[in-house]
Amino acid sequence: MRVIVTLACTETGDRNYTTTKNKKNQTGRLEMRKYCPRLQRHTLHRETR
Repeated sequence: MRVIVTLACTETGDRNYTTTKNKKNQTGRLEMRKYCPRLQRHTLHRETR
């Protein structure tokens, strides 16, 4: 049930991180505050398709 998803920065669009999620428990798109190396600060990263 676990799938690998890519997280992209909402401000720059860079795909900085990959993680896994359980499709049964997490049906929507994953959102996390992660560090963006280009902006050198924490920003919101969303799951891309």
